[in-house]
Amino acid sequence: MSDQSSDASSRPETPAESRDAAGTTSGSVPEPVSEAPPGGGGRAKTAGEQPAAGKELARASTPPVPPQNAGPDVPKVPAYLQAPPGDVWQKRRQQPPPPGVLSRLRAASPPAIGPGTLWSAFATALLSALLLGDGLGPNLLIVALPAALGAFFAARSAGRGLRPWTAVWAVGGLALLAVPALRAAGWPVFLAVVSALALGSLALHGSRSWPGVLLGSVGLFPSAAAGVRWGWQGVRARADDSRGRVRTVVRSTAVAVVLLVVFGALFASADAAFADLLGSLTPDASVGDSPWRVFLFALGLVGALAAAYSAAAPVRWDGITIRPGKARNRAEWALPLIVLNLLFAAFITLQLVVLLGGYDKVLEETGLTPAAYARQGFWQLLWATVLTLIVIALALRWAPRGGAHDRTLVRSVLGVLCVLTLVVVASALRRMDLYVDAFGLTRLRISVAAAELWLGVVLVLILAAGVLGARLLPRAIAVSAAVGVLAFGLVSPDGLIAEQSVQRHRSDRPIDIEYLKGLSADAVPALDTLPEPLRSCALENLDRDLTVMDAPWYASSWGEVRARDILEKHPVQNHGTECYRQGQETGEREGYEEDDSYDPY
Repeated sequence: MSDQSSDASSRPETPAESRDAAGTTSGSVPEPVSEAPPGGGGRAKTAGEQPAAGKELARASTPPVPPQNAGPDVPKVPAYLQAPPGDVWQKRRQQPPPPGVLSRLRAASPPAIGPGTLWSAFATALLSALLLGDGLGPNLLIVALPAALGAFFAARSAGRGLRPWTAVWAVGGLALLAVPALRAAGWPVFLAVVSALALGSLALHGSRSWPGVLLGSVGLFPSAAAGVRWGWQGVRARADDSRGRVRTVVRSTAVAVVLLVVFGALFASADAAFADLLGSLTPDASVGDSPWRVFLFALGLVGALAAAYSAAAPVRWDGITIRPGKARNRAEWALPLIVLNLLFAAFITLQLVVLLGGYDKVLEETGLTPAAYARQGFWQLLWATVLTLIVIALALRWAPRGGAHDRTLVRSVLGVLCVLTLVVVASALRRMDLYVDAFGLTRLRISVAAAELWLGVVLVLILAAGVLGARLLPRAIAVSAAVGVLAFGLVSPDGLIAEQSVQRHRSDRPIDIEYLKGLSADAVPALDTLPEPLRSCALENLDRDLTVMDAPWYASSWGEVRARDILEKHPVQNHGTECYRQGQETGEREGYEEDDSYDPY
């Protein structure tokens, strides 16, 4: 026993015994060993074998013995400051970011871009660089055709079929691009181009709800960056797979270009007529406008790829829903609208009295001329129409939705309001007609009259939706807007202004020659019928502009071509200061206020 106890006391402790003695897991040392009991009847007791009452006293009174070869005493780091095991930043990088709004609304990722889409995008970019730098005309329609073809290829590769509404939007957008090919005036051309972009975007996304139609009309822009990445990935994949074919195509294209340049130059030098034809067909791309051409190339490429990407993976803007407002009870909802209907009815009754014979009395009491009375009332009635549409939208949001009786109440109250507002629209158009009869037609007057007429069409569509259902209402209003812009461009507003001014002169009424000088080439056919010296005075600015701007065929509208032909057959005469006197005598500015005379277009 004594040999065993001495061996036990002299041998080194194991790590387990050390942990048991110190009560810690690291950095602790064994407690001192007590002496063996007298008589040597057993082995020595270690600290772990002390009575429970003496353990805490021994630990508190006995200082720990530092281990040999130990370093400096490093304080322990609290648990809340200890870094978790592993690379925290790596774990964060591995976690995918939450999907954005577009990612949730966009359909599945598009398939790899096809060769037809790539070549269509390249053709769009090349035509943009060659044709769009000289002005606007048929070139917009020429550039849009390969872009539409590329979108068709992309949609077909993604398994999307051609739906009726998609065809309506696509055909309408291409039809709107015919306005720049026909008209020279900048303001209807601008409206037509913007509307064509909106319809093209709707054709790619296929929206039908209110948020879908409103956001889908500008939904092409979020796809620009994704379309460029998609196209670049397709180019890299095809370049890696077909390096031999790419070199063959490059060599063949280079040889064809050399042959065309050499033999084209020979034939052009051999025949003057062929040289003129070749010069008119070849785009004029000089070195000085190279940065502008590069920008147009990039713009055409990005636009075509964005359209193709949207066709292959459209954003479902219809997924954005607007929750209806809290339904009101019948009395709370209907009372304000009924009061508004009564106000409209009272105003319309007064208008009918005026039209039936009290017009002169109203003018006598107000002290206004007929034209001033008409102008003063038109703008107020126009804003009343706009505000009525806003009221209808808010009323539908908070309308009662309890059952059939509530639906009947909503249709009745809002239907009466729409009918009364249509009478207000007719009154506003009548006032504008009186004002135009007094002072003539201008761009501002014809624009606001067209806007008021379209608001009347919107009211008719709302009435039809109340009877037939509102499922098609968003798309019907979008179609009406596009048809209005197309009709506005095709009727040639500058031509209408010039024709109305000529008719006023034939009726021995004054016309404003200074205002007519600022019209576009679309006004030349009507102004050409004026007698001299009014004709030459009205056309001198247009003749100078058309002579200086010798645009190629693809950047010239039909209105400009027709105006050049007329001025070549009947040249403008130089009347000198007589045109200035004509402007002072016949150009009374009565009725032509600053808003009418100043026009940025």
